[in-house]
Amino acid sequence: MNKISTIFFGTHDFAVKILQSLIDNPQLSIDLVITQPDKPSGRKKIITPPPVKILAEKYNLKILQPTSLKTFALKTLGTFDLGICAQYGLLIPQHILDTPKFGILNVHTSLLPKYRGASPIQSALLNNETKTGITIMKMDKGLDTGPIILQKSLPIEPDDTFLDLEQKLSQIAILSLSEAIFPYIEGKLKPQTQNNAQATFCREFNRTDGKINWFLSAQTIYNQYRGLTPWPGIWTMTDELKSNLPKNKRIKLLKIKPSKQQLENKKIKIENNKLFIGCGNNESIEILELQLEGNKPMSAQNFINGFIKNK
Repeated sequence: MNKISTIFFGTHDFAVKILQSLIDNPQLSIDLVITQPDKPSGRKKIITPPPVKILAEKYNLKILQPTSLKTFALKTLGTFDLGICAQYGLLIPQHILDTPKFGILNVHTSLLPKYRGASPIQSALLNNETKTGITIMKMDKGLDTGPIILQKSLPIEPDDTFLDLEQKLSQIAILSLSEAIFPYIEGKLKPQTQNNAQATFCREFNRTDGKINWFLSAQTIYNQYRGLTPWPGIWTMTDELKSNLPKNKRIKLLKIKPSKQQLENKKIKIENNKLFIGCGNNESIEILELQLEGNKPMSAQNFINGFIKNK
């Protein structure tokens, strides 16, 4: 059997794991990788290649980094049997979807039609879901509206964070693709139309989404931490807390967990060198690691010793 000529669309860490699995498959030939352009990163805004580009270069794969695909002429680059897309991040227009012989399959990190859009993992955690999964779908011009080829579900553990769940889903995704590609090409797996009436949508998040509302329950704030760590992260201003901390400083909460302490909303409590902050309903969360603006990340105990006990 001839190798399947494949084009891969992807950009971020999750996509790296998918691309590696495709490279390792002896029945596939990765003939082109399309990823997003290099972008400034970090405080110094150093121009940095996306993770998928780094992996593709390691294997000397052909790489293209268009800023948009609207006028991108894929047909001029050769004939492809199949496209695979995972966490690419740019709209793929119909003329490109139609170019590979068997279309383009997308690896989506939810059980479609639930959580169509850019942030299915974050949204599942924010909404305290107990189950999610992977959907392999054939892409069409809509936003995650294409017919489903294969799905696999995965339980969400109560303490799963974004990074935990992304890692678990990447393993499920690799398995799902291996089970879907060849039966799909051979016509043994027929794409099934999604039920649009059951569709839900999720949006991109930004830094303001990480701001904590201390009137919410401890579980809601913990879910915010689970879904939005490491990016954009959760944070509060010192002025909002009932304390003698320096004024008008941002505090990033890097690691937290729910607590059984009963505590007044926004109040800080120290007990046995542990740090607690009150939430809604007289509940609280325990802070394990944090970063005060202008300082390095630190443990709760170091924060207590440096900024509370010395006051």
